[in-house]
Amino acid sequence: MSGKGAGLLQSVERAMRVLDHVAAAGGPVAARDVARALGLTLPTTYHLLTTLVTGGYLVHLAEEKAYALGHRVDDLARALHRQIAAPAEVRRIAAVVHRQAHAAAYYAALRNAEMIVAHVDECPTHPRIRTLGVGFHEAPHATAFGKLMLATLEPADREAVLDRTGTPAVTPATVTDRELLRRQLRQVRGTGLAVEVNEFQPELSCMAAPVNDAAGRFVGAVAVSLPTSRMRSDRWAVERVVRLGAVRASRAVALESAARTGRVGG
Repeated sequence: MSGKGAGLLQSVERAMRVLDHVAAAGGPVAARDVARALGLTLPTTYHLLTTLVTGGYLVHLAEEKAYALGHRVDDLARALHRQIAAPAEVRRIAAVVHRQAHAAAYYAALRNAEMIVAHVDECPTHPRIRTLGVGFHEAPHATAFGKLMLATLEPADREAVLDRTGTPAVTPATVTDRELLRRQLRQVRGTGLAVEVNEFQPELSCMAAPVNDAAGRFVGAVAVSLPTSRMRSDRWAVERVVRLGAVRASRAVALESAARTGRVGG
């Protein structure tokens, strides 16, 4: 693309980079620091910052001569949570998995080649992994539900995702070598189950089974996280619970889809 349309798209991309930079900062950020970090001119940076402030995505802290996140960011986060909310029956199934597996249970949904945590069922005795809250979508190579997604993708699509996300070492046990990861994903495809051991957090492991829609397409995953010692001692009992939960969730997702399209009983 060229001409005016390309310029408008470039402006949007730059504004998103500015917003991401301010969001990643530990506190308010001065305009000069934003410009320096992103390689932008100061006039362009001020224009982008003013646009984001006007939209409510940033606020200008005059006394500090700096910028911080605005209320619209929280509005977007809450809207995202509403949009990705798991169906009521899937939430009930996650609660059953939590009780039967004696582990934190998750439902992760597939959204545009990303697995995003849509629901968590936990308790003080069996808490979730700290970072795996609703909305989490990172490190697919290091999470059980992420490995499920990667295993379902065509090779070119999988490599494109990994090119975008990278395969950083989240822990010393994370599989970072792509050829080793490919072998792991072949095993996931063969067993219909993904397991990661200490790859996302030391001494904690996760297991995930696929959720498919009525057409058999992969749309999400039921997963649990638990201490690695329990994964080793109770592996088969936990696997039965997770697999059964995924089957039930697949049925619930299919019924929910049919209800939305008016095909129930048709």
